[in-house]
Amino acid sequence: MSPATPDPAPQAGGAALELLVHGVGGATPQDMLGDPRTVRVTGDATAAVYRRTDDSDAEHRHDRDRDGPVPEAYCWSNLTSGNGARALWLLLLPFMVVNLAHWMRPATTGRARTLRLYGMLVRLVALSLTVLFTAAACEVALDLTAWQCAGSARCSRNGSWIGFLSASHDGWWSQPGRRLSLAALLPAALVGLLWYLSNRTWSAYEAQRPPNATTTTPPAAAARPQSEDSEATAGGHDASGPRAGRVRLSPGDGDGSLGTGSSATPALTAQTDRPALGRPGFWYGRRLVGRLRAAHTAAGFLVIAAAVTGAAARHDRSAGVRALELSGSVLEAVLVLAGVFVVAVVVRRGRSEEVVDNRIDRAVVRWLPCVTLVLLAVAMVYGSWSRPGWASQGTLPGEVAFRVIALAQGALVVTLAVAAHLLHRRARQGRAALWGLGGPAVALLACALGGVMTGGVAQRVADWLDGSGTPGEGEGAIPGPPVLLSWQASVIPVLLLLLLVPLCVLGVRTWRTARALEDRVEQEYPDERPDHVRTRRIAGTRARAGLTDAAPAVLGIVCFATLLLGAGAVAGAWVSAEVPGEAFDRAHPAVEAAADVAQALGSWLIGLGFILFVTWGRRAYRDASARRTIGILWDVGTFWPRAAHPFAPPCYAERAVPDLTWRMASWTSATGGRLVISGHSQGSVLAAAAVWQLTPATRRRVALLTYGSPLERLYGRWFPAYFGAVQLRGLHRELHCWRNLWRHTDPIGGPVRLPAEDGKPEVDREALKDPVVYGRTDTHPLPEPVLGHSDYQADPAFAEERRALLERLPPALPRQRDESAPAQGSSGRSSG
Repeated sequence: MSPATPDPAPQAGGAALELLVHGVGGATPQDMLGDPRTVRVTGDATAAVYRRTDDSDAEHRHDRDRDGPVPEAYCWSNLTSGNGARALWLLLLPFMVVNLAHWMRPATTGRARTLRLYGMLVRLVALSLTVLFTAAACEVALDLTAWQCAGSARCSRNGSWIGFLSASHDGWWSQPGRRLSLAALLPAALVGLLWYLSNRTWSAYEAQRPPNATTTTPPAAAARPQSEDSEATAGGHDASGPRAGRVRLSPGDGDGSLGTGSSATPALTAQTDRPALGRPGFWYGRRLVGRLRAAHTAAGFLVIAAAVTGAAARHDRSAGVRALELSGSVLEAVLVLAGVFVVAVVVRRGRSEEVVDNRIDRAVVRWLPCVTLVLLAVAMVYGSWSRPGWASQGTLPGEVAFRVIALAQGALVVTLAVAAHLLHRRARQGRAALWGLGGPAVALLACALGGVMTGGVAQRVADWLDGSGTPGEGEGAIPGPPVLLSWQASVIPVLLLLLLVPLCVLGVRTWRTARALEDRVEQEYPDERPDHVRTRRIAGTRARAGLTDAAPAVLGIVCFATLLLGAGAVAGAWVSAEVPGEAFDRAHPAVEAAADVAQALGSWLIGLGFILFVTWGRRAYRDASARRTIGILWDVGTFWPRAAHPFAPPCYAERAVPDLTWRMASWTSATGGRLVISGHSQGSVLAAAAVWQLTPATRRRVALLTYGSPLERLYGRWFPAYFGAVQLRGLHRELHCWRNLWRHTDPIGGPVRLPAEDGKPEVDREALKDPVVYGRTDTHPLPEPVLGHSDYQADPAFAEERRALLERLPPALPRQRDESAPAQGSSGRSSG
């Protein structure tokens, strides 16, 4: 919550401010303010508020001739597309996607247990992705390189870099266990890098506390942050002192509700009725992120330790060395127990949003990764023990591991879909994407992305190590990766072929819609001379903009086909234990040819995707414009806090929303003036989230102007529990005034569909004309462009609506400080 604004008697005139927030892709303060001379008012190189140089002390000049408010620009694009390290975030794409699934749950009332189950299942899917990525790293480093290639004289002869590991050299490293222990350092370093990036980005992006949240929370409640999922922390330690009695949360917050202990005070009960995005702790998830980071890091180390221990223990059981056999069995049992504990840590606790929960579960955060790292070291020592008769043959048991991961992910996604259906059925929302199944669909998409990325890396490395051979078909120097990866790659061409059907239907429908819109376009410009080419261009742009609304249907088809084809790939690999080309070797010639083509084409597509992925990442590392392109993806995907996967790219809104809230609260408190916050595209989502965080007293001095806004069209449909019709209607009631501008040609923004009520006008203005002028006129001698999603401020309606919003706000209040003292944030650097 923001600090409250006092309520003295109003005065005529007074200060007025327009706080501009840009959208996806970023913008410079010079472009936003229309002036090459700007000054940073407050902030840093990552995100800051700027003004025109001439307006740096506008609050003191009392310029009565000014037409309109003082403009300020909040620039946040460097949060997602700053330095070259952002290119590494491409590796975290599946983690980002599964994190979105947490926030896509249906809006509902009641069903607290189902809410908790939904959040728990998403976190388990996220954990399975960490296990999958670590298993893939082990497949490359331990199985393909240290076990297969180093154990094959033909493969190790082709690379001098692996010669010292070769079994044919009979050196100290030639024993399989020692090769595996050395190779385990590579996946361990990868897990350590993910932990470092998660910890570093938290400190740089998400460690901003909401303004003075605890001042609006009763002391008794502030001493007892709530959890959504549990009443105790597994192995946790309360850094802020003994735990007090728990407070019951209202359903609909995050994963669910919880209650026991003392009853809530009336003040706190009123606060729990606030929308989720208005709760003090919503944009501060330190405790959960710390727990999940520790658990996922521990899971990664345990997977590596299990790979080393499993190979050595399998040999010891067949060799009959009693001491080593017993040691291996004990170590395997300890690893299983540690894995169960990690799962318990993940499922035990969800998000705390009612207050700013600044506590740390130190026993989990500090000791769990350290203990599992020690277990990994013990496993490496155990694997390195001398076993003179041990030779590496065949493959490590990675095939079983990848099958188990695939089956577990499928079961989790199906169960998640059942939970989402139950939640949606309780409180149906007609415009919710995929009838409330958007979360499970996106979770499945994250698993598919993870499978393609990991399978692509394993197959490319196997091709490189095998030289001219084809891994998995017997004639190569190494057996190759698990056959399941080849089956998964083989279904990609089938999936693309199936995807052609809905794409063709959409293409035909878009063409027919464009033809039907031509008459309507000409009717909107009755005084203009019709131009068939111009009309067709405008109608085509409108029709293509409507494709955004077809995204849920396309995603649903893709996800359903992916689930079926993925299940078929697992079944085929399990039954045949051969790659598709070999499995159908004795089938009908047409089937055999189709299998060979699917396998070859799938391998080629995965290889192409891997090369494009690496090329894009390298270009983004060197080229700022390419980073901005990738930044658009992060602008949309990392708005939400890390509630499911701690290794996802950082949430920029946990920095941007407190920034905007602080600026609005401190400026209105210092000047008593009127403020319009105007957000374009994704900036409108940030603006709405920041307004939700304001106190009612401050919110009365603020108006909201959105344009090109995806608030209802995208966020309302895909995130109905947070931006659904009920939540947006509540925001409309709480705000003094709100207007929304949109165009039929905009593929992203749209109406928010809020009617007039309680004396307030309808939020949506009638759709703006695009282009403003159909043909050439005296005032527009050159053809006007079709603007679509951009340049809303160039439309005369923008200034008109901004002026109307300022006029509807209450008059300015008397200044809260001495005239000789500089207004906070009015010039130079802000103290708040």
